Amino acid sequence: MFEELERQGFECLLISSRSLRRVAGRKSDISDAQWIQTLHTYGLLEGSFRPQGDLVALRTLLRHRSQLVEHRSPHIQHMQKALLQMNVQLSQAVTDVTGMTGQKIIRAILASERDPQTLAALREPGCKKSEEEIGKTLTGTWREEHLFILKQSLMLYDFYTEQIQACDEEIERLYGLTRPDWEAGNVESLTKRKKNSHSKNLPHNPEEIRKHLKRISGVDLSMVDGFGVCLAQTVIMEVGTDMSKFPDEKHFCSWLGLAPKHEISGGKVLKNKTLKTKNRAGQAFRMAAQSVKQAECMFGVFYRRLRARLGPSQATVATAHAIVVWSTAC
Repeated sequence: MFEELERQGFECLLISSRSLRRVAGRKSDISDAQWIQTLHTYGLLEGSFRPQGDLVALRTLLRHRSQLVEHRSPHIQHMQKALLQMNVQLSQAVTDVTGMTGQKIIRAILASERDPQTLAALREPGCKKSEEEIGKTLTGTWREEHLFILKQSLMLYDFYTEQIQACDEEIERLYGLTRPDWEAGNVESLTKRKKNSHSKNLPHNPEEIRKHLKRISGVDLSMVDGFGVCLAQTVIMEVGTDMSKFPDEKHFCSWLGLAPKHEISGGKVLKNKTLKTKNRAGQAFRMAAQSVKQAECMFGVFYRRLRARLGPSQATVATAHAIVVWSTAC
């Protein structure tokens, strides 16, 4: 109903239940509606933040995609556990069992191949371990119950991978329908460090997503240190492109959960900590801060300097805050 009224041009407010939960007295649907109307008439209710209506559909699909990635992760662990219980130390031979070498070996095992050297010959040229080293880790007990678990875990992993690919296709289709009249512009080429970054959860066509994001928002957020295509589209779809809703960057950082809450009584500071929050955009900025902790950039230097003095947790929040301020200024 909210989205339909918003589509028809009505100005709607999404009110948090925390604003009403302390109201005493008998409660019913009619009395609640009348009380909410009274509070709204006097301007005592503040609507929750929502991005523009044309970005809500993309935000919904991106949230669904992140849930699919989360659901796929346990099945990777199940494959690793089944291999370890058969004394197959594949995780010691390859960095990632879902990589090309790991997947070839697992699928060959499920195809009844048991010879360690034959399995090791499936090694990709870019693998750091030699065939002899990989072959030593592939001598297992091959118990039937663990092979069954490995088979089902691989099937579930493939299923979620297919669903993620289908979700990526639908997201790319919606990108083309969102603000099609806006001028696209060209995106800059990525730096060498960003090109060498590796992520298995990237969209199907990241370069096209970068072009769509720049067309929708007017800036290429993926060029910011610590950001990639995934984090850039998360921030843009969660926050939107209308930053006028926030008076300044301090209010924006407070909404993201990157500013401390001061509790002062009698001039004495009782608490000065950031509150726990489920804000997805704030989590994206924290992830960006984590990714630059070893980088040779101004945010990496800032993180390492604060980590030595305040510890990693506070350094992460402070670096995320700095990335937000720098991004909004640009």
